[in-house]
Amino acid sequence: MPLVVGRPRSVAAIRSSGKEDGLVFLAAQRRARQEDPAPHDLFDVGTVGAVLQVVEQSDGTLRVLVEGRWRARIARFVPGEAHARVAVEPVAQKECAGPAVDALSQAVQEVFEAWVRLRRADTSLVSAIRSVEEPGQLADVVAAQLDLKPVERQALLENEDPAQRLERLHTALQAEVRLLQAERRIAGRIRRASATPAGESAGAMQREPVERDEFRAEIAELEERIAKTRMSAEAKGKIEREMRKLKLLQPLSAEAGVVRGYIDCVLALPWSRRSDERLDLGEARRVLDEDHHGLERVKERVLEYLAVQALVRKVRGPILCLVGPPGVGKTSLAQSIARATGRRFVRQALGGVRDEAEIRGHRRTYVGAMPGKIIQGLRKADVQNPVFLLDEVDKLASDWRGDPAAALLEVLDPEQNHAFGDHYLDMDYDLSEVLFICTANSAADIPLPLLDRMEVISISGYSEEEKVEIAQRHLVPKQRELCGIANCDVTFSPAALKALVRQYTNEAGVRSLERELASICRKIAREVVARGDTLRVRLNVRTVARYLGAARFHERKREERPQVGVVNGLAVTGRGGELLATEVTVLPGKGKLILTGKLGEVMRESAQAAMSYVRSRATSLGLRPDFHRGLDVHVHCPEGAIPKDGPSAGITMATALVSALLRVPVREDVSMTGEITLRGRVLAVGGVREKAMAAARAGIAVVIIPMDNAKDVGDLPKAVQRAVRIVTVESMDDVLRIALRHDEIQTTPTAEASAVS
Repeated sequence: MPLVVGRPRSVAAIRSSGKEDGLVFLAAQRRARQEDPAPHDLFDVGTVGAVLQVVEQSDGTLRVLVEGRWRARIARFVPGEAHARVAVEPVAQKECAGPAVDALSQAVQEVFEAWVRLRRADTSLVSAIRSVEEPGQLADVVAAQLDLKPVERQALLENEDPAQRLERLHTALQAEVRLLQAERRIAGRIRRASATPAGESAGAMQREPVERDEFRAEIAELEERIAKTRMSAEAKGKIEREMRKLKLLQPLSAEAGVVRGYIDCVLALPWSRRSDERLDLGEARRVLDEDHHGLERVKERVLEYLAVQALVRKVRGPILCLVGPPGVGKTSLAQSIARATGRRFVRQALGGVRDEAEIRGHRRTYVGAMPGKIIQGLRKADVQNPVFLLDEVDKLASDWRGDPAAALLEVLDPEQNHAFGDHYLDMDYDLSEVLFICTANSAADIPLPLLDRMEVISISGYSEEEKVEIAQRHLVPKQRELCGIANCDVTFSPAALKALVRQYTNEAGVRSLERELASICRKIAREVVARGDTLRVRLNVRTVARYLGAARFHERKREERPQVGVVNGLAVTGRGGELLATEVTVLPGKGKLILTGKLGEVMRESAQAAMSYVRSRATSLGLRPDFHRGLDVHVHCPEGAIPKDGPSAGITMATALVSALLRVPVREDVSMTGEITLRGRVLAVGGVREKAMAAARAGIAVVIIPMDNAKDVGDLPKAVQRAVRIVTVESMDDVLRIALRHDEIQTTPTAEASAVS
């Protein structure tokens, strides 16, 4: 329902809620005329509501559209605020069911239907009430339609028993029906008694509610706003039809509230309001560099867009999709893009959204209908060209209520979104000027038709040097400010930050790093309070261990010397690149291929393909053609509790198989990644940047990658290129020539001697 908020403390509360979670606590006064109520002047039980829309009036008041969420009771008032702030606890509803309650619900529905007919209200209310099955919800919906005294409404709100609320409403509805029937009889007598119309008609007109004058003033205000708003011809025609309907309705009827809410929603849309874009490439580059270290590819794409905008002046907003593991700065990067371009920023989280109506809105035939998240976001931004962040687009769900990913197709398709249709608005709205930015942790989890509409930019993660630099530039100053020690003499040495990165975090981004820095700063703040602000702290490796305890992670290192059947593989996980060893041993048996280590289906297929390759090349490798018949081959990937899957372990497994069968050690300073075909060709894989960084951290000297991935070498950080030597290969022959130590063939055990020719 719409509320008019005028008191300064109440206006401050509404503005504060908009900066936080959008929730407000609504409580009635015990005395309505009290202008500045104290805590004891308010009822304890009220309603937690969500602020859906705020419109600032010319007289300084706010017109607020609020949706009730749940009952709550004031637990305590929080002091020290510019407005009232309370801690609340939910009011639990009693469970009630059975034939008696069902009969009472049926009786309330029947009397309500008679009341709707007598009031000539919207008949869709009847079907809406009939669809409500839960007694407590039925009581609340019916009570919202009746013109009850504030004391009666408060009593219903505080009653925790739905059956008792239904009984009270049944009595109130019967009284309303009797009053309406009496009014109809009086109106009939007035029409028939033409000889004496003045007396009785005057008595009847005295019952016209005082609210009629306020209703006329509100209609005049809406008409003035319609005249000032520049909207599409379709929207203008629809709003004018709704205004004609509103003038014919009773001011306090439920349908009048629905129509007023719809008109407010349409008028609040930014039909012609736009942000003044900043098209200065130098200033945009400065802002992006100030907020983020690295991420050159994303910055270049934003600058390209601004350059085109400066030349063309009218370009359809691109759909960028930032894909990367958690904590790499996808959301903050979108905020920086908004700041660099001079646009307003609005964010909408899509994680767990499973109802199509949350994107497209509800049709107005439903009780409590509202526009979708896209239109709500534009109302919040209040401009037609914001930067609109659709966060966690890969976390969308779908069920019987629809597929929200399919609803997003129209939003994110530049060829369609100039005429986006929201079910609540029931008209086209132009989204073509919106700069949509999506984020996801994995592109594989985004539906392909949706992914096709986007320009994917991968943010793979940060190297160790980049994390240290980000901590020095951004995270340490931020946490010092948040913990109140910005003016204290506290410094972090590069060695301390490097120890934090290596020993206390295990991620591709910097979110855990920021948490650990915050933990240290809080402990320093405690010491400052205890000893005084003259405390001087120099953070080094030893003091980091004192504040955070023993190291939580140990970097996986390479083997100390060459091993038979042990190969350093490279993989990408949710935390970035990882060095994963693959072990193969050969046992007497019947030709079985045993795979362990919680391998996924793709890695199992890679192991089988590697085994088929070795069998097909047995003679050229120096093995007997039937070597596999008397042997069991066991392939194991350690860290068995961690699920492992992906198409990049083919050459790793093939190299480990050849090493174990020939008893030739594998170089301990070599790691590799690549998929293998049955003919021994090495195919391209993804994640080369993350894998190369993991190899550099582990002390690897040589990284073998497919020839088709040579184009990715230029994207590697300079420090990684200096630390490791990248070797490209086309076939398994190249891999074996580089990785095996033929000069150190070990003695072949008797069980395996028969396999070697």
